[in-house]
Amino acid sequence: MIPPSNNLKLKLGGRLGGIDPAALAKAEAALKGLSSNFDQWMQDELTKLDAAREKVRAEGYNAETAETLYFRAHDLKGLGSTYGYPLVTRIAASLCRLTDDPVTRLKAPLFLVDAHIDAIKAAVRGNVRDDDHPTAKVLLGELEKQVKEYEA
Repeated sequence: MIPPSNNLKLKLGGRLGGIDPAALAKAEAALKGLSSNFDQWMQDELTKLDAAREKVRAEGYNAETAETLYFRAHDLKGLGSTYGYPLVTRIAASLCRLTDDPVTRLKAPLFLVDAHIDAIKAAVRGNVRDDDHPTAKVLLGELEKQVKEYEA
């Protein structure tokens, strides 16, 4: 067996090292300093998600409105945990899974899309942040089950 050469390492002279612990600590401190804004930023994301849903209701569920809704869910999937809402990340991930493929996105049942959006809003409104909350477990389990059944 011949191991492949690492041309990138040769070209850069081996300068690609691990993450600098001091830089990581500085980034974490900066993020902690911004944490007082997280609740407002989460509300801003929910406003965008609501606007996307209202656009679906006003214009119909078409390629453009479905894509906008998908991107709003995708943003929440990435931002939920950062803003202190890992539950929102899980629910948004389930919604993304439901609407991920542009080819089949328009077939996603709107009642299930709405259920995900309502669950995200309820989690934030009720300050239910983690999926170990008893109600969150049941709700998340049901949403994920419905998505699996839809996919099958």
